[in-house]
Amino acid sequence: MVVRRGEVVRRSEEQQHYFNTPFQLSLPPPGYRQEVLSDRPDSAVTEDFPVEDGDVILVATDGVFDNLPHNLIVNELVKVQGERCASRLQMVANSIAWMARNLSFDETFISPFAESAFANGINTIGGKPDDITVILATVAI
Repeated sequence: MVVRRGEVVRRSEEQQHYFNTPFQLSLPPPGYRQEVLSDRPDSAVTEDFPVEDGDVILVATDGVFDNLPHNLIVNELVKVQGERCASRLQMVANSIAWMARNLSFDETFISPFAESAFANGINTIGGKPDDITVILATVAI
């Protein structure tokens, strides 16, 4: 996700085989290749996108995007628009990860994952405990 002056100017699409089954880099154990979905790095969608000075770039796992609504993510990212201080970027990255973790265990929260589940015919509420990784950077030209 790339945020510029408080607006999302680029967001990659999720890569899933089907609902709740994202692409996975994995090496199945011998004898289990047929039972395990395994994707190669060349399966990933790659694209070029021109960035500008001050852009905020967020790279995160589905544990972030499944648990944090779009507006919460953007509200955190605008705090570091044009930021050059690594410790300030780390604080916001930590904040995003912490919010995602907390909401992942909230059984009453209508998470983006719960909304997607409902769209796929699954009636559920709450967050989704999952891996949560956040990489945050700003562009300095």
